Amino acid sequence: MVDIKRKPQGKAKQYVMYALGGIALIAMTWFFMTLEAAPPTVEEAIIWTGTVERGELLRQVRGPGTLVPVDVLFVSARTAGRIDQIILDAGANVTPESVIMILANPDLELQVQQAEWQLRGAEANYTQQRVTLEQGRLQQQSQVAQTQAAFHQARLSADRDTQLFEENLVSQITMEISNSQAQSLQSRFEIEQARLEKLEESMIAQLAVQQATVDQRRAEFDLRLRDLDSLKVRPTITGVLQAVPVEEGQQIALGTTLARVADPTKLRAELRIAQTQAGEVVIGQPATVDTRNGIVPARVIRIDPAVVQGTVTVDVELLSDDLPPGARPDLSVDGRIEIERLSDVLYVDRPAYGQANQSVGLFKVLTGGVEAIRTTVRFGASSVDKIVVQDGLQVGDEIILSDMSRFDTADKVRIS
Repeated sequence: MVDIKRKPQGKAKQYVMYALGGIALIAMTWFFMTLEAAPPTVEEAIIWTGTVERGELLRQVRGPGTLVPVDVLFVSARTAGRIDQIILDAGANVTPESVIMILANPDLELQVQQAEWQLRGAEANYTQQRVTLEQGRLQQQSQVAQTQAAFHQARLSADRDTQLFEENLVSQITMEISNSQAQSLQSRFEIEQARLEKLEESMIAQLAVQQATVDQRRAEFDLRLRDLDSLKVRPTITGVLQAVPVEEGQQIALGTTLARVADPTKLRAELRIAQTQAGEVVIGQPATVDTRNGIVPARVIRIDPAVVQGTVTVDVELLSDDLPPGARPDLSVDGRIEIERLSDVLYVDRPAYGQANQSVGLFKVLTGGVEAIRTTVRFGASSVDKIVVQDGLQVGDEIILSDMSRFDTADKVRIS
């Protein structure tokens, strides 16, 4: 009898177990691959949300700025000199009669004396010239008077001899001699009269030349006096002394700025608007200026054509004469310029990364407020703190406005 050799039963069971284990591993792998990952969690205390609304939206642009005076006077030196004494310091209230400082210039004092002497000399020459010409005019008047008297006498004699000749009492030759003498004296009288008139015209012309010299010397003297008076430096407006950029003992040249004076009651604001928003600003648009102690209505009056460090300077005129307390030059303010009013639009508070006329992914809070899902939202025109919603949201939808960039890979977040 032949024995048949059989395989051990343990080997077969082992292979079955291996197969079952492989199947289980594949099943678990497939399960975990199809299992949805748990959404990340964000704390409710560190986020802020906004609700979509419909209505009128006031579009504005905003920019920081400073208050500057409308009337600013730079007081400059009208003559060279040395600063002898500074009487008033920055911050003092001044009027056109206030003396800010006193300069010293000995050469100018000498020039004033010389100009006075030249004026006195010109006046003396004028007086002498007038007296001399007046004497000549009087002499000529006397000559005219004598010639006129002789002419009248000759005329009477000629008339007499003519009458006697008609009565045959004198000869014809006597009559003709008398008439000839009368005509000669008449011509002489006319010549002397004309000479007197020309002399008077010449007298006026010569005195006018001398008077012009006197006037010139007087103008030079007055100018030197004003220069001398300008050594007492005064402003020409009422205001506040803002700066005195010189020191006592300093030698200064003509035209050197000695002080700056501003009227603190007339101010305007210089706002720095981002260049991306400045294109919508035009002159005449209404604005408001926040001085931290009150809001003042204003109006755009100038737009700087240059861009400096990404901003455009826009000047706005303050429309209120009663400024808030503390409003003064160089005060930091915040300004808003009204661009337009949009009626019946969807809008929401501006999110951290929401830009005008762009589509962005934002998290919309679901009912119950425990979850938020990513939603693509298309924005339109924007304002300082509001932005128009063109697509992706409806009235009453609540979205997360804070920065959620750390959840860029998630489509859903849990709010705890």
